[in-house]
Amino acid sequence: MSAADLILMADRIHTMAGSAAPTAIAVADGVIVALGDRADVRDWRGPGTEIIDLGPATITPGLVDGHFHPVMGISLTRGVDLSGVRTLDGLKAALKAAAVAPGGWIEGWGLDPNAFEGAPITHAPLVEAAGPDVPVFLLLFDGHSALVSPRALELAGITGPREFPSGAGVVCGADGRPTGHLLELDAFSLVRRILPADDPAARRERLRDLLDRMAATGLTAADAMDFEEDSLELFRALEDEGDLPVRWRCAPFVMPGAGAGGLDDVIARQRLSGRRWRVEGAKFMIDGTIDGGTAWLDEPDTHGESTACLWPDPAEYAAAARRLAGHGVPIVTHAIGDAGIRYVLDTYAGLPRTRAPHRIEHLETMPSELIGRFAELDVTAGMQPIHCTHYTRADHSDNWSTRLGKRRADRAFRARDLRDQGARLTLGSDWPIAPFDPRAIIAAARLRRPAGRADVEPILPEQALTAEMALEGYTTEAAAAAGRSGRLVPGQRADLTVFGLDPLTADPDEFAESPVHLTVVDGTVAHRPQ
Repeated sequence: MSAADLILMADRIHTMAGSAAPTAIAVADGVIVALGDRADVRDWRGPGTEIIDLGPATITPGLVDGHFHPVMGISLTRGVDLSGVRTLDGLKAALKAAAVAPGGWIEGWGLDPNAFEGAPITHAPLVEAAGPDVPVFLLLFDGHSALVSPRALELAGITGPREFPSGAGVVCGADGRPTGHLLELDAFSLVRRILPADDPAARRERLRDLLDRMAATGLTAADAMDFEEDSLELFRALEDEGDLPVRWRCAPFVMPGAGAGGLDDVIARQRLSGRRWRVEGAKFMIDGTIDGGTAWLDEPDTHGESTACLWPDPAEYAAAARRLAGHGVPIVTHAIGDAGIRYVLDTYAGLPRTRAPHRIEHLETMPSELIGRFAELDVTAGMQPIHCTHYTRADHSDNWSTRLGKRRADRAFRARDLRDQGARLTLGSDWPIAPFDPRAIIAAARLRRPAGRADVEPILPEQALTAEMALEGYTTEAAAAAGRSGRLVPGQRADLTVFGLDPLTADPDEFAESPVHLTVVDGTVAHRPQ
């Protein structure tokens, strides 16, 4: 072979290919060209080879976040971070301390509805904290609902109920007046579209910073579950400045009412790509969220809600998915509730296969008879372990669990059941809905509680993944979901992550704090600690 561009040595290299464990790996032109031990390095090197001996570190295939919203995320994370708010007093204190944005707005994101402690979600605490004349827009943690102030409603012209093509809604009280709680994108976009505009240069900088922070946690790639707003312009602008530190596979949204023109646009966008990003897929939502009462369940939740598909006519969803799959577009569908998951599986059973398998995301509550259908239909299951460990409680006292009731909450987030029955399972964060650090998510998948919180009771511990399953969810399983290998073998692209601790043997809580010594994308160092 010709001389390598980069040679890495470490005490452990997990190739995920079932072969003998090498301690050295050689890369040329962005591709793995050799595996061996430290003694082989002299035969691989040339005058321009960079050689890095990482000592007792562990090299794995590059980590892939299976569910991310990069561009929507930088739009939705403006203002004050409310993810740590646990009470109404905490919310009011955060709003009183929040900086006022241009135009006099207060913005925030990540608000957990559990802060209302079972009381109705209304704009009353916003008025108490900021006064009646300040426009406030707060995105709830699920990204599917928002809470806005009376002044914001007034500026948006929202005075009562609204009808939308999807299952979105403006929550109103008994007097018919809006409470400030807006359910789903179509509803809260009425306010979002009048928020002060972002500076394009600031958006580029925020996206570049996000990608750098992702690479620093060991991520080499991610699946972007949207391609909206100025995604095309931002990706092109960043690649004009240099290579992206994280590669992307993007699936544009298909919303109810898209029509033939909207589907044609999604098909046309499949041709878009750059050096480290491409459009491949289409992202649907069959339902909303359990917390917001917009999931699609077989039986109503305890509030009498979550009874309908997000699409007014589910057959239109099936027809749209069939048309896109017929053009070779892989289908990705957000499905939270049991009825929604069942309908999507039934739809996929009639779709043509595409280069990458079709997939279903989130899968929060489902009966046992649906588990085996994922492997049977070759459907990828995409799950976010941190959703379970951060937003629900083992005693079912949280908003999500009380809405479902014990029977359905007990059959939730069934990651291990899916793997045990042969399903392909990818793991991810759904950022900005939850933090994206894969070390903490891998730990949560094994522990069924937040990393570093041994005082917290595990949630459905029988659904815990093994260490190997959790790592596969970020490597080989994530790669297979994109029609690739994800293993460290000659001929495969050189995306690598280097940890200070071994993810297969380290204590999960300790691994969540493991240093990332190196992140390599296409054989080029994308992150190296200073």
